[in-house]
This record gives sequence, structure tokens and C-alpha cells, in this order.
Amino acid sequence: MTKSLRCSVFIDVDGQACPPAAAAGLLVDAPVTAEDDPLAAAVSALAGGDLDALGAVYDLAGADLFGLALWRTGSRQDAEDVVQEVFVRLTRSGARLAGVRRPRAYLLAMAHRAALDLLRRRRRTEPVSDALLAPAAADPAAAADAERVTALLRRLPDAQREAVFLRHFAGLSFAEIGIATGVPVFTAASRCRLGLARLRGFLGVKR
Repeated sequence: MTKSLRCSVFIDVDGQACPPAAAAGLLVDAPVTAEDDPLAAAVSALAGGDLDALGAVYDLAGADLFGLALWRTGSRQDAEDVVQEVFVRLTRSGARLAGVRRPRAYLLAMAHRAALDLLRRRRRTEPVSDALLAPAAADPAAAADAERVTALLRRLPDAQREAVFLRHFAGLSFAEIGIATGVPVFTAASRCRLGLARLRGFLGVKR
């Protein structure tokens, strides 16, 4: 489905100027409202100064924020640091949050930028964590599958791994991935498709 985008205000996700390409998708003609979405209601409460709403935001979005940070940084410790930084930035955002029309994409954009900031500061060279995927149950077969898939995911470029996570685990559309990562929709779709194509190649699957 094609969305009509009209940007009237540049949204700043962490106190810095947001470029038009990234901001355009955050204010859209069909916003997610507090009546439609508990996350939108929590963000709206934060905009009104209710810091207790941080708990609701964490409950509703924390897992996706951590997952994105983990898949981008490859480190559980770094992912935890990224999520903490996102919530620090949220407490400083105040009334600016009132302009947010796509809270899920907005929060993931914050996590994306915080992860990149962390990696630039640390200039990490360690390999990607061996635990990108955790099995849902204490099942040896599931653990073995998770270990195998994680080994393959480690071989993907960071941007492709991130796009695959956002599409297939966080459930974002290509347009929302573009918003979250600050790239055009075509680039977001290309990263995801290239990542999946590489994974199929690793697995020896032909299409």
C-alpha cells in the first residue's frame, strides 16, 4: 500500500536536527493515534510530562528496541546500553514527542541512531555475538536451530542484518524500515532482500 507523505515539521529523535528524508515519514496523513495504539497513548503521556509512562513504553517496545540494537551491534551488552540511551533521550524529549505520528518507527529510529553512535564511539572490532537468536523454550533442537541461524546472520553486513530483523521479526513495512534507519524505501527493501538472498545462498536454497 502506498502512503502519501507530507512533512510539515522536521522531527528530531534525539535532540539533533533530523534530515528531511528521515523526518518525512514520521508525520504522515494517517497517524497512529492514542485511541488506536497503546504505544501512541504512552508516548502522548510522555509528551505531557508523565514520566511514569516510560514503563509502558518499555513494556510495549523494549523487546523490539533491544532486538534492533542487538542485531545492529552484535553485542548484548551494547544492546542494553543502546536501550538505556534511548530512554534517557526520551526523558529529555518532552513536548517534542507531541509531534510524533508513528511512535513505533520513531522509537526504532532512536535505537538505530543510538546504536550507530555507540559503535562510532567504541570503534568495536569484536565479532558479532553468538546469541542473536534465543530459542523461545529450553528445547535442545530449538537451541541448535538458533545457533545455526545466528552463525549465518553473523555473516551478513550490519545494515542487511538490521533490515532483516526489522522486516521479519519486528514486523515493519519497508517504508517504516526506511523511516527507522533514515534511508529511502527502495534502499530499505533492497537491504532486506539482499540479506535474505544471502541467507538462502548460505543455506543452499535456490529460488
